[in-house]
Parts: sequence; C-alpha cells; structure tokens
Amino acid sequence: MFDRIFSADRALPEDWRQGKFLGRLEGPEGPSPILVANGIAYDMAAVAPTVSALVERRAFTSAGGRALGPLDELAIGIGPDHGAGYGLLSPLDLQVVKAAGVTFAVSTLERVIEERALGDANAAAAVRARLETIIGGSLRAVTPGSAEAASLKEALIAEGMWSQYLEVAIGPDAEIFTKAPVLATVGWGAEIGVRSDSTWNNPEPEVVLLADSRGQAVGAALGNDVNLRDFEGRSALLLSKAKDNNASCSIGPFFRLFDDGFTMDDVRRAEVELLIEGEDGYRLEGRSNMSEISRDPEILLKQTMSEHHYPDGFVLFLGTLFAPTQDRDEPQRGFTHKVGDVVTIAAPRLGRLANRVVTARDAAPWRFGIGALMSNLAARGLLGTRQPETAE
Repeated sequence: MFDRIFSADRALPEDWRQGKFLGRLEGPEGPSPILVANGIAYDMAAVAPTVSALVERRAFTSAGGRALGPLDELAIGIGPDHGAGYGLLSPLDLQVVKAAGVTFAVSTLERVIEERALGDANAAAAVRARLETIIGGSLRAVTPGSAEAASLKEALIAEGMWSQYLEVAIGPDAEIFTKAPVLATVGWGAEIGVRSDSTWNNPEPEVVLLADSRGQAVGAALGNDVNLRDFEGRSALLLSKAKDNNASCSIGPFFRLFDDGFTMDDVRRAEVELLIEGEDGYRLEGRSNMSEISRDPEILLKQTMSEHHYPDGFVLFLGTLFAPTQDRDEPQRGFTHKVGDVVTIAAPRLGRLANRVVTARDAAPWRFGIGALMSNLAARGLLGTRQPETAE
C-alpha cells in the first residue's frame, strides 16, 4: 500500500537541514504557507497568508513565523483520512501553473511521432524509425532560433517531415501553455489522475521553477506533467484535454529556495531520475539531464512573461527529456500507465516526488478553489491587515 505519511528524510534531499524550503501544510484551521529553515518548520500565515504573498515579499526568514518544531518530528499525512496532525499540500497556491513543451531533442521527436501516428501507439515504431533516419542527432546540435535552425527547417520541409512541434523546438518561440488551474495541483504522496478514456499516456518528470510577479525565479521543485499521448497525438488542439485533468499535475514535496548553497546553476546541471513501479511487477527507469535542455531556464522564464503580467506569480515546468519507448505489454506499443503505478521522480538537490496513479475520475475531487481559500483566510482573520515590509 502506498505510504500516506510524509517523511522528510525520505522525500527531501540529504542536505535539507542546510537549505530553505517553502511549502504548504493543512492544519485544523486550514492551509498555511510553511517555511523550513535549519530543519525547523514555521507556520508563516501571520506574516503572509499565502505562498504567493510570501514570495512577493521575499519573507524567507523565520521572523514573525510560528515555530512548529523540527520538520522530521511533525506528524504529516496525505489525503483526507491521513489521521495525522497536519496534511501535506502542493507547495503553491495562487500562482498560475505554466509549462514549457518540447524543450529537449528526444521529447521533441516523441511529440512528432505522436502527431505522425495520429495518437495510435501501434503506428509509433515505424514513424520513429523514419524520423531517426532523416533527423539523426541534428536536433541536439542546433540553437533554437538560429540560422542553423532555419536551415534545418528548410531541409525538413523539403523531406515532407516538418511539424508544429519542430517549430517550437528549434524556432524562435518556445511552446508555453497553461497546465492547470490555480490551486488544482497535488503534492507528494497524493494520487495522480489519468483520464479513464486514455489508452496511451505517460508521466513527464520535470524541474519546476517558482517565480514572482516579475518573472524572477526564487526556487525550484520537482513536478509530474502527466500527459495523454493519444489525445495530443490526434490533434494539438486537444492539448488542454491531454494536460488539464483532475489530479493530473503534481509538484513537490517543497520548493527549495535559491540561496548561496542552491542556485539556478544547480537547476541547469540537475539530473532528474524517474522510477515507475507497477502492481503487475513492471519496472521502468529513466533519467533526464537538464544540461541537455535546448533553451536556458532564464530564457523560458522571459518567454513565459512575454507581455503578460501574473500578479500572484507563476510556476514553470521546464520540460522533460524522458521518452517512454520501453514496451510494457505488447511489442512496439511502448509505455502506458496502469492504475496502481507508483511514480517516483528524484533529483539530489530537490528530493523525491512520489505519487500513485489512478484515473482522474477516481482521484479525489478538487473542491477547494480560490473562493474557498479566500473564505477560509477571511474567517481566520488573515486578510485585510497590513503586513510589515520585507527588504528585497
């Protein structure tokens, strides 16, 4: 049975007592932003009622917070029936959930394969073989938006192999989409949902940046951008159905805040590991190296901002290198999820994000939205009060 009790030593990186982490816990009164510093958890609701407000104010010290005690000594459970003193939530609240697509060469090819196969897993192997013959390793060698990229585009058009996915992979504009509504994400240990009518799908292990309203990143976490290959493969216009479903986006366990010991360079060289363990004994392992990303994280942040403004900040999934081509049941059909799969995403500086797969229909319904959060914070007297200023 999947563990319903949170363990800091199992979920966070080995040096978690030296870093600073930002997340959310649900107590008897409701959800609160939590700062973990030097291994101690602080309820920061009296400083800022939401994670979004805490980020905007850069209130990343324990001043004004209520000490809950050492994080590894708190009773923290998962789900409505955890029976512990606190419930672990997704570490963000009012931020918009954005994602960058096809930012790695291998995953770019897989998106083209989905498109050419029209979402049919049985046709994927033949398309993959032809693409690899024509393109080979050339995608890895070009800088998006460069003259070399434009030349490759012309060559692929001549071969009749150009694709909208190749356009966002090597063209000047990255694919940036909205993954989930505000407050719809789930956290470590929660069930993640795959649509019950999908027959070809996969996890997407990624690094997720936490940014303020100006598009400045303040930290990073792990994320699973659950994807339906059959839906998106039939048509890119089905992207929202492929991506935005009940419990289809997990982030956690906490955001690690940038400081002298953890910087954007740690994100750039991060190695993200994936492990899928099925109830049928199936096991799949994969690894993504962020050094292979085609666009720097700072460029993706700028393209996400564009001319738009996110007053409560946003989080940004940076894309995945993971290409799920290993067969599961039938030869040449590749991978697809089964109910009961346990997906673990890990990185040495960020920890581990673990979730169990169910259908989106059977996952816990999402009912606590923005209105419910505002009502809760108002009832607790946390809205409408002027908070002391915090230096940038």
